[in-house]
Amino acid sequence: MRIGIDYTSAARQSAGIGRFTRELIRAALALDEDNDYRLLVAGRQPVAEAHLPRASRRYRLVQTPISERNLVRLWHRLQIPLPVEVFLGRVDIFHSPDFVLPPVARAVKVLTIHDLSFLRVPECADPRLRWYLGQVVPRSVGRADFLLADSESTRRDLVELLGVPPDRVQVIYGGVDAMFAPVEDAEALRRAREKYARGRPFILAVGTLEPRKNYPTLIRAFARARQAARLPHALVIVGRKGWVYEPIFAAVDDLGLHDEVLFPGFVPDEELPALYNAADVLVTPSFYEGFGLPALEAMACGTPVIVSDVSSLPEVVGEAGVRIDPRDEAGLAEAIVRVVGDSALRAGLREAGLRRAREFTWDRAARELLGVYARLGRG
Repeated sequence: MRIGIDYTSAARQSAGIGRFTRELIRAALALDEDNDYRLLVAGRQPVAEAHLPRASRRYRLVQTPISERNLVRLWHRLQIPLPVEVFLGRVDIFHSPDFVLPPVARAVKVLTIHDLSFLRVPECADPRLRWYLGQVVPRSVGRADFLLADSESTRRDLVELLGVPPDRVQVIYGGVDAMFAPVEDAEALRRAREKYARGRPFILAVGTLEPRKNYPTLIRAFARARQAARLPHALVIVGRKGWVYEPIFAAVDDLGLHDEVLFPGFVPDEELPALYNAADVLVTPSFYEGFGLPALEAMACGTPVIVSDVSSLPEVVGEAGVRIDPRDEAGLAEAIVRVVGDSALRAGLREAGLRRAREFTWDRAARELLGVYARLGRG
Protein backbone atom coordinates (compact mmCIF):
# COMPACT_ATOMS: atom_id res chain seq x y z
CA MET A 1 0.00 0.00 0.00
CA ARG A 2 0.91 3.62 -0.30
CA ILE A 3 0.16 5.54 2.89
CA GLY A 4 0.00 9.32 3.11
CA ILE A 5 0.55 11.04 6.45
CA ASP A 6 0.20 14.69 7.34
CA TYR A 7 3.64 15.15 8.89
CA THR A 8 3.36 18.91 9.37
CA SER A 9 3.11 18.86 13.16
CA ALA A 10 6.09 16.48 13.38
CA ALA A 11 8.13 18.74 11.12
CA ARG A 12 7.17 22.07 12.68
CA GLN A 13 6.49 21.43 16.39
CA SER A 14 9.30 20.53 18.74
CA ALA A 15 7.16 19.31 21.64
CA GLY A 16 3.68 17.98 22.31
CA ILE A 17 1.82 16.52 19.35
CA GLY A 18 4.82 17.12 17.09
CA ARG A 19 7.01 14.93 19.25
CA PHE A 20 4.32 12.27 19.65
CA THR A 21 3.82 12.08 15.88
CA ARG A 22 7.56 12.01 15.11
CA GLU A 23 8.25 9.14 17.46
CA LEU A 24 5.27 7.09 16.28
CA ILE A 25 5.99 7.50 12.57
CA ARG A 26 9.72 6.89 13.03
CA ALA A 27 8.96 3.61 14.79
CA ALA A 28 6.42 2.58 12.15
CA LEU A 29 8.85 3.24 9.30
CA ALA A 30 11.55 1.28 11.08
CA LEU A 31 9.25 -1.75 11.33
CA ASP A 32 7.34 -1.62 8.04
CA GLU A 33 8.99 -3.54 5.20
CA ASP A 34 5.98 -3.63 2.92
CA ASN A 35 4.33 -0.24 2.49
CA ASP A 36 5.46 3.01 0.92
CA TYR A 37 4.89 6.35 2.61
CA ARG A 38 4.36 9.93 1.52
CA LEU A 39 4.91 12.41 4.34
CA LEU A 40 3.11 15.69 3.65
CA VAL A 41 4.57 18.88 5.13
CA ALA A 42 2.82 22.21 4.59
CA GLY A 43 5.04 24.99 3.27
CA ARG A 44 8.50 25.04 1.78
CA GLN A 45 10.51 25.97 4.90
CA PRO A 46 13.32 23.45 5.40
CA VAL A 47 12.56 20.59 7.77
CA ALA A 48 15.19 20.09 10.48
CA GLU A 49 17.14 16.87 10.08
CA ALA A 50 16.31 15.98 13.68
CA HIS A 51 12.60 16.09 12.83
CA LEU A 52 12.82 13.60 9.98
CA PRO A 53 12.48 9.83 10.29
CA ARG A 54 15.74 7.97 10.39
CA ALA A 55 17.08 6.73 7.07
CA SER A 56 14.45 4.80 5.20
CA ARG A 57 13.91 4.09 1.53
CA ARG A 58 10.19 3.67 2.16
CA TYR A 59 9.17 7.29 2.54
CA ARG A 60 9.27 10.44 0.49
CA LEU A 61 8.87 13.90 1.96
CA VAL A 62 6.41 16.04 0.01
CA GLN A 63 6.32 19.77 0.80
CA THR A 64 3.49 21.92 -0.49
CA PRO A 65 3.97 25.22 -2.34
CA ILE A 66 1.22 26.63 -0.10
CA SER A 67 2.04 27.67 3.47
CA GLU A 68 0.49 25.95 6.46
CA ARG A 69 -1.52 29.06 7.31
CA ASN A 70 -2.94 29.32 3.82
CA LEU A 71 -3.76 25.61 3.67
CA VAL A 72 -5.66 25.94 6.95
CA ARG A 73 -7.54 28.87 5.46
CA LEU A 74 -8.33 26.98 2.24
CA TRP A 75 -9.20 23.63 3.75
CA HIS A 76 -10.82 24.43 7.06
CA ARG A 77 -12.11 27.99 6.96
CA LEU A 78 -13.16 28.33 3.33
CA GLN A 79 -13.64 24.55 2.93
CA ILE A 80 -12.17 24.52 -0.58
CA PRO A 81 -12.21 20.86 -1.73
CA LEU A 82 -8.55 20.72 -2.81
CA PRO A 83 -7.67 17.07 -2.08
CA VAL A 84 -4.35 16.01 -0.58
CA GLU A 85 -3.85 13.75 -3.58
CA VAL A 86 -3.02 16.89 -5.58
CA PHE A 87 0.23 17.00 -3.60
CA LEU A 88 0.77 13.33 -2.78
CA GLY A 89 -0.53 11.53 -5.81
CA ARG A 90 -2.53 8.35 -5.29
CA VAL A 91 -2.54 6.98 -1.75
CA ASP A 92 -4.53 4.07 -0.34
CA ILE A 93 -4.73 5.45 3.20
CA PHE A 94 -4.38 9.03 4.40
CA HIS A 95 -3.66 9.57 8.09
CA SER A 96 -3.99 12.96 9.74
CA PRO A 97 -2.41 12.75 13.23
CA ASP A 98 -3.33 16.26 14.43
CA PHE A 99 -7.10 16.64 14.98
CA VAL A 100 -8.28 17.78 11.54
CA LEU A 101 -8.74 16.15 8.13
CA PRO A 102 -8.05 17.92 4.86
CA PRO A 103 -10.13 17.02 1.80
CA VAL A 104 -9.31 13.50 0.60
CA ALA A 105 -10.50 12.23 -2.78
CA ARG A 106 -10.35 8.43 -2.61
CA ALA A 107 -8.11 7.20 0.20
CA VAL A 108 -9.33 5.64 3.44
CA LYS A 109 -9.25 8.44 6.02
CA VAL A 110 -7.66 7.94 9.45
CA LEU A 111 -7.72 10.71 12.05
CA THR A 112 -5.97 10.95 15.43
CA ILE A 113 -7.68 12.90 18.21
CA HIS A 114 -5.28 13.55 21.08
CA ASP A 115 -7.80 15.09 23.43
CA LEU A 116 -11.10 16.97 23.59
CA SER A 117 -10.00 19.51 26.18
CA PHE A 118 -11.68 22.31 24.24
CA LEU A 119 -14.99 20.56 25.02
CA ARG A 120 -14.19 19.07 28.44
CA VAL A 121 -12.53 22.15 29.95
CA PRO A 122 -13.51 24.98 27.57
CA GLU A 123 -12.59 27.61 30.15
CA CYS A 124 -8.95 26.56 29.72
CA ALA A 125 -8.84 27.08 25.95
CA ASP A 126 -7.98 30.21 24.03
CA PRO A 127 -11.40 31.51 22.84
CA ARG A 128 -10.37 31.77 19.21
CA LEU A 129 -8.81 28.31 19.20
CA ARG A 130 -11.85 26.89 21.00
CA TRP A 131 -14.16 28.32 18.35
CA TYR A 132 -11.96 26.99 15.52
CA LEU A 133 -11.63 23.50 16.99
CA GLY A 134 -15.33 23.44 17.78
CA GLN A 135 -16.02 23.93 14.07
CA VAL A 136 -13.41 21.75 12.40
CA VAL A 137 -12.86 18.83 14.79
CA PRO A 138 -16.46 17.52 14.81
CA ARG A 139 -16.58 17.95 11.04
CA SER A 140 -13.30 16.04 10.63
CA VAL A 141 -14.42 13.30 13.02
CA GLY A 142 -17.60 12.88 11.00
CA ARG A 143 -15.65 12.50 7.74
CA ALA A 144 -13.04 10.05 9.05
CA ASP A 145 -13.36 6.37 8.29
CA PHE A 146 -11.49 5.43 11.46
CA LEU A 147 -10.27 7.28 14.55
CA LEU A 148 -7.29 6.84 16.83
CA ALA A 149 -7.08 8.16 20.40
CA ASP A 150 -4.11 8.50 22.74
CA SER A 151 -6.00 7.14 25.73
CA GLU A 152 -9.16 5.39 26.84
CA SER A 153 -10.17 8.71 28.41
CA THR A 154 -10.11 10.43 25.01
CA ARG A 155 -11.89 7.45 23.42
CA ARG A 156 -14.71 7.81 25.97
CA ASP A 157 -14.89 11.54 25.27
CA LEU A 158 -15.25 10.89 21.54
CA VAL A 159 -18.11 8.48 22.16
CA GLU A 160 -19.83 10.64 24.76
CA LEU A 161 -19.29 14.15 23.39
CA LEU A 162 -19.25 13.59 19.62
CA GLY A 163 -21.36 10.45 19.31
CA VAL A 164 -18.65 8.33 17.71
CA PRO A 165 -19.58 4.61 17.53
CA PRO A 166 -17.22 2.76 19.90
CA ASP A 167 -16.08 0.36 17.17
CA ARG A 168 -14.87 3.28 15.02
CA VAL A 169 -12.12 4.37 17.41
CA GLN A 170 -9.05 2.55 18.76
CA VAL A 171 -6.66 3.57 21.52
CA ILE A 172 -2.96 3.61 20.71
CA TYR A 173 -0.91 4.73 23.70
CA GLY A 174 2.27 6.66 23.15
CA GLY A 175 5.67 5.36 24.13
CA VAL A 176 8.84 6.55 25.75
CA ASP A 177 12.11 6.92 23.89
CA ALA A 178 15.08 4.83 25.05
CA MET A 179 17.02 8.00 25.87
CA PHE A 180 14.75 8.48 28.89
CA ALA A 181 16.51 6.28 31.43
CA PRO A 182 18.27 6.64 34.79
CA VAL A 183 21.40 8.80 34.59
CA GLU A 184 24.26 7.77 36.89
CA ASP A 185 26.67 10.51 35.77
CA ALA A 186 26.88 12.78 38.83
CA GLU A 187 28.51 15.55 36.84
CA ALA A 188 25.69 15.58 34.26
CA LEU A 189 23.14 15.85 37.07
CA ARG A 190 25.11 18.65 38.70
CA ARG A 191 25.20 20.56 35.42
CA ALA A 192 21.44 20.17 35.00
CA ARG A 193 20.80 21.50 38.52
CA GLU A 194 23.17 24.38 37.93
CA LYS A 195 21.70 25.33 34.57
CA TYR A 196 18.02 25.01 35.40
CA ALA A 197 17.74 25.38 39.18
CA ARG A 198 20.75 27.52 40.13
CA GLY A 199 22.37 24.53 41.78
CA ARG A 200 19.47 23.79 44.12
CA PRO A 201 17.32 20.68 44.55
CA PHE A 202 14.14 21.20 42.59
CA ILE A 203 10.59 20.15 41.81
CA LEU A 204 9.86 19.95 38.09
CA ALA A 205 6.85 20.60 35.86
CA VAL A 206 6.95 20.20 32.07
CA GLY A 207 4.39 21.61 29.65
CA THR A 208 3.24 24.70 27.78
CA LEU A 209 2.30 27.68 29.94
CA GLU A 210 -1.49 27.62 29.53
CA PRO A 211 -4.54 27.37 31.82
CA ARG A 212 -5.08 23.62 31.36
CA LYS A 213 -1.74 22.87 33.07
CA ASN A 214 -3.01 24.38 36.35
CA TYR A 215 0.30 26.03 37.21
CA PRO A 216 -1.12 28.73 39.55
CA THR A 217 -2.38 25.96 41.84
CA LEU A 218 1.01 24.26 41.66
CA ILE A 219 2.80 27.51 42.55
CA ARG A 220 0.53 28.14 45.55
CA ALA A 221 0.90 24.50 46.68
CA PHE A 222 4.68 24.83 46.33
CA ALA A 223 4.59 27.94 48.55
CA ARG A 224 2.61 26.00 51.17
CA ALA A 225 5.00 23.06 51.00
CA ARG A 226 8.06 25.32 51.42
CA GLN A 227 6.53 26.95 54.45
CA ALA A 228 5.31 23.70 56.03
CA ALA A 229 8.52 21.73 55.62
CA ARG A 230 11.13 24.48 55.08
CA LEU A 231 12.01 22.97 51.74
CA PRO A 232 15.22 24.25 50.11
CA HIS A 233 13.83 23.42 46.65
CA ALA A 234 13.17 25.56 43.63
CA LEU A 235 10.17 24.94 41.39
CA VAL A 236 11.24 24.70 37.74
CA ILE A 237 8.44 25.01 35.17
CA VAL A 238 9.68 24.07 31.69
CA GLY A 239 7.74 25.06 28.57
CA ARG A 240 7.00 27.80 26.11
CA LYS A 241 4.41 30.50 26.72
CA GLY A 242 1.07 29.43 25.28
CA TRP A 243 -2.03 31.50 26.01
CA VAL A 244 -3.62 33.16 29.05
CA TYR A 245 -0.37 32.60 30.94
CA GLU A 246 -0.53 35.89 32.88
CA PRO A 247 -2.13 34.27 35.98
CA ILE A 248 0.91 31.99 36.27
CA PHE A 249 3.30 34.92 36.65
CA ALA A 250 0.76 36.78 38.79
CA ALA A 251 0.82 33.88 41.28
CA VAL A 252 4.61 34.19 41.50
CA ASP A 253 4.33 37.95 42.02
CA ASP A 254 1.63 37.64 44.68
CA LEU A 255 3.71 35.17 46.70
CA GLY A 256 7.06 36.88 46.18
CA LEU A 257 8.63 33.72 44.77
CA HIS A 258 10.72 35.22 41.97
CA ASP A 259 13.89 33.48 43.17
CA GLU A 260 12.16 30.18 43.89
CA VAL A 261 9.96 29.63 40.80
CA LEU A 262 12.03 29.47 37.63
CA PHE A 263 10.89 29.50 34.00
CA PRO A 264 13.69 28.35 31.68
CA GLY A 265 11.38 28.14 28.64
CA PHE A 266 11.64 25.36 26.09
CA VAL A 267 14.26 22.68 26.81
CA PRO A 268 15.69 20.65 23.87
CA ASP A 269 14.90 16.94 23.84
CA GLU A 270 18.51 15.94 24.37
CA GLU A 271 18.66 17.84 27.68
CA LEU A 272 15.43 16.42 29.10
CA PRO A 273 16.77 13.08 30.45
CA ALA A 274 19.31 14.77 32.72
CA LEU A 275 16.70 17.33 33.77
CA TYR A 276 14.17 14.64 34.73
CA ASN A 277 16.86 12.68 36.57
CA ALA A 278 18.06 15.72 38.49
CA ALA A 279 14.55 16.58 39.74
CA ASP A 280 13.34 15.24 43.08
CA VAL A 281 9.80 14.88 41.71
CA LEU A 282 7.81 15.74 38.59
CA VAL A 283 4.40 17.29 39.21
CA THR A 284 1.66 17.27 36.55
CA PRO A 285 -1.42 18.90 38.16
CA SER A 286 -3.31 19.36 34.88
CA PHE A 287 -7.07 19.72 34.63
CA TYR A 288 -6.95 17.52 31.50
CA GLU A 289 -4.36 15.57 29.52
CA GLY A 290 -4.83 13.52 26.38
CA PHE A 291 -1.89 11.30 27.31
CA GLY A 292 0.67 12.88 29.67
CA LEU A 293 4.03 12.12 28.05
CA PRO A 294 6.19 14.05 30.59
CA ALA A 295 4.93 11.85 33.44
CA LEU A 296 5.85 8.73 31.48
CA GLU A 297 9.29 10.10 30.57
CA ALA A 298 9.97 11.03 34.19
CA MET A 299 9.01 7.54 35.38
CA ALA A 300 11.33 6.03 32.77
CA CYS A 301 14.13 8.11 34.30
CA GLY A 302 13.31 6.85 37.79
CA THR A 303 11.87 10.16 38.97
CA PRO A 304 8.80 10.00 41.24
CA VAL A 305 5.67 11.65 39.84
CA ILE A 306 2.65 13.40 41.31
CA VAL A 307 -0.24 13.68 38.84
CA SER A 308 -3.87 14.72 38.71
CA ASP A 309 -6.39 11.95 39.16
CA VAL A 310 -8.29 13.01 36.03
CA SER A 311 -8.54 12.26 32.29
CA SER A 312 -5.73 10.06 30.93
CA LEU A 313 -3.17 10.48 33.71
CA PRO A 314 -4.37 7.56 35.88
CA GLU A 315 -4.14 5.32 32.80
CA VAL A 316 -0.53 6.28 32.19
CA VAL A 317 0.72 6.32 35.78
CA GLY A 318 -1.36 3.49 37.23
CA GLU A 319 -0.28 2.83 40.82
CA ALA A 320 3.28 4.01 40.14
CA GLY A 321 2.71 7.64 41.14
CA VAL A 322 0.93 9.78 43.69
CA ARG A 323 -2.44 11.01 42.42
CA ILE A 324 -4.15 14.19 43.62
CA ASP A 325 -7.28 16.25 42.98
CA PRO A 326 -6.04 19.09 40.72
CA ARG A 327 -8.26 21.58 42.56
CA ASP A 328 -7.00 20.61 46.02
CA GLU A 329 -4.15 23.01 46.68
CA ALA A 330 -3.59 21.76 50.24
CA GLY A 331 -3.61 18.13 49.11
CA LEU A 332 -1.02 18.87 46.43
CA ALA A 333 1.19 20.64 48.98
CA GLU A 334 0.96 17.64 51.30
CA ALA A 335 1.86 15.28 48.44
CA ILE A 336 4.94 17.36 47.59
CA VAL A 337 6.12 17.36 51.21
CA ARG A 338 5.51 13.62 51.52
CA VAL A 339 7.34 12.62 48.33
CA VAL A 340 10.28 14.96 48.85
CA GLY A 341 10.69 14.06 52.52
CA ASP A 342 10.10 10.30 52.58
CA SER A 343 13.08 8.43 51.16
CA ALA A 344 11.36 5.04 51.40
CA LEU A 345 8.35 6.35 49.46
CA ARG A 346 10.64 7.87 46.86
CA ALA A 347 12.50 4.59 46.40
CA GLY A 348 9.23 2.68 46.01
CA LEU A 349 7.90 5.18 43.48
CA ARG A 350 11.15 5.02 41.55
CA GLU A 351 11.01 1.25 41.14
CA ALA A 352 7.28 1.23 40.39
CA GLY A 353 7.71 4.01 37.83
CA LEU A 354 10.54 2.22 36.04
CA ARG A 355 8.43 -0.94 35.77
CA ARG A 356 5.37 0.97 34.59
CA ALA A 357 7.27 2.95 31.95
CA ARG A 358 8.59 -0.26 30.38
CA GLU A 359 5.01 -1.10 29.37
CA PHE A 360 4.89 1.90 27.00
CA THR A 361 7.11 1.62 23.93
CA TRP A 362 7.00 3.27 20.52
CA ASP A 363 7.65 -0.14 19.00
CA ARG A 364 4.40 -1.45 20.50
CA ALA A 365 2.54 1.70 19.42
CA ALA A 366 3.91 1.40 15.89
CA ARG A 367 2.90 -2.27 15.60
CA GLU A 368 -0.63 -1.35 16.64
CA LEU A 369 -0.71 1.50 14.10
CA LEU A 370 0.51 -0.80 11.33
CA GLY A 371 -2.20 -3.27 12.32
CA VAL A 372 -4.80 -0.55 11.82
CA TYR A 373 -3.36 0.33 8.41
CA ALA A 374 -3.34 -3.34 7.35
CA ARG A 375 -6.92 -3.90 8.49
CA LEU A 376 -8.22 -0.79 6.74
CA GLY A 377 -6.25 -1.59 3.62
CA ARG A 378 -7.88 -5.00 3.39
CA GLY A 379 -11.33 -3.47 3.94
